[in-house]
Amino acid sequence: MKQVLSVIAAAGVLMFVGNTAAEAKGCIKGAVVGGVAGHFMHHHTLLGAAAGCIVGHHLAHKKEQEQKAAAEKAKQQQGQPSHW
Repeated sequence: MKQVLSVIAAAGVLMFVGNTAAEAKGCIKGAVVGGVAGHFMHHHTLLGAAAGCIVGHHLAHKKEQEQKAAAEKAKQQQGQPSHW
């Protein structure tokens, strides 16, 4: 139980650390999920939280890039006449 509280406290601290909120995108959710998973896998809560933060940040960045690409593609298609 102490480890779970430690992860929650660490996640709270991570929210306020850093220059912008965009840098922590995905990290908090990943840290919580990773911490819980790590807790059940031989009590490696902090290791799971750290790995979850890294994976969550990576996935959030990937999703953001995909959204930008889709928006750019839609913007390009709007400028072209449709061929019916």
